[in-house]
Amino acid sequence: MLKLRLKRLGKKREPSYRVVVAQSTSRRDGRPIAEVGFYNPRTKETRLDMEAIQEWIKNGAQPTDVVQKLLTKAAEAN
Repeated sequence: MLKLRLKRLGKKREPSYRVVVAQSTSRRDGRPIAEVGFYNPRTKETRLDMEAIQEWIKNGAQPTDVVQKLLTKAAEAN
């Protein structure tokens, strides 16, 4: 099963995340199938490729709870 989830980047106590499409059984920081966005919780910066995300969801990818919240906030902002 494909998941839209976060991949952690950054130093200790300074995380930033990429929104990626990956197999649900793969490691959190393993090689993703595709990178479709970026999220920085320290500065609240979010960049999402909504067209690519909608295409992956249409093809059966399931967003995790955190990614679903990010998508909801992005949809409300637009």
